[in-house]
Amino acid sequence: MSEMQLNQKGAKLVDILSGQEERILAEWMKEMTGSTRRGDLIKESELRAECTQFLKLLKQTTEAAGTDFQSPSFGPMREMLGDVSRGRAQKGFKPSETATFVFSLKRPLFDQIQTQYKGDTDAMAAEMWSLTELLDAMGLYTMEVFQKSREDMIRRQQEELLELSTPVVKLWDGILALPIIGTLDSARTQVVMESLLQAIVQTNSRMAIIDITGVPTVDTVVAQHLLKTVTAARLMGADCIISGVRPQIAQTIVHLGINLLDVTTKATLAAAFSVALQRLGISFVRDAAKS
Repeated sequence: MSEMQLNQKGAKLVDILSGQEERILAEWMKEMTGSTRRGDLIKESELRAECTQFLKLLKQTTEAAGTDFQSPSFGPMREMLGDVSRGRAQKGFKPSETATFVFSLKRPLFDQIQTQYKGDTDAMAAEMWSLTELLDAMGLYTMEVFQKSREDMIRRQQEELLELSTPVVKLWDGILALPIIGTLDSARTQVVMESLLQAIVQTNSRMAIIDITGVPTVDTVVAQHLLKTVTAARLMGADCIISGVRPQIAQTIVHLGINLLDVTTKATLAAAFSVALQRLGISFVRDAAKS
C-alpha cells in the first residue's frame, strides 16, 4: 500500500475522531465494564486519563502516518501502550483484561464509521477493515509487552526467593552455617555459592557448615553441586562440613558411587558445630557448681 493511500486512511480516521472525542471516550468507558474495568485494581480517574491520552495519540499518529502501526510515527503510541501493559502486569490484571483495553475501542469507533459512511458500504467496509488491522496490531503489541513484563516479574521473584531460601547464619565467631531446604539445582547452587563466599569474606570465617537436612534427595547432580560449593569455599580459605546426612542419603551416596571421602560429613548440625569448634581450638568446660 502506498504512502498516499495510508495517509488517506489516516485522514479518514482523523475526521472520525475530530469533534467526537468525548462521545467516543464515554462509549469506550462503557465498553470496559465488569472484570475488564477492574475498579479494584485501577482508579476511574486513572483509566479515564489513559483512554484520553490514547485517543489523543491515535489522532496525532494516524494524521501523520496513516494506519501503519509499524511506522516510526507510532513510537509515542507504542511507548504509551507499553506503559499501560507493564502497569497492568504489576497491578495483577489478566492478559485478556489488558488486551481488552484496546479491543473494547472497536465498537465505539465502528459506530462512528457507520454514522459517517451511511449509504456508502464500500467505503464503510474499507475503513472498518483498516481500523480493525490497526487495533488488532495494537492489541497484539500490548499482549507481547504484558507477557514479557510478567516473565520479568516472575524471574525477579524467583531470584528473590532463591536469595531468601539460602540464608547464611553466623553460629560463632569464625563459624558459618548455610541451611539448604528444597531441591538444589544449578541456578540455586550459584546463589548458594555466592551467598556463602560473600559471607566468608565479610566475616573472615574459617569454618562453614552446609546443612542438607531439608534436602529431600541427593543424587549425582546434587552431590556435584555440593562439591562445587565446598571447593569454592576452600579456595576462599574456609573448611566445609556437610551436616544432615540421613541414613537414606548415605545409602544413596554409596549406591551412586559418589566420592565424598575428602569432605567431612555429620548426621546433625549439632555434631558438625562441635567439630567446627574443635578445629578452631575452642572448647567448653561444664560448670560443676551448676551441674
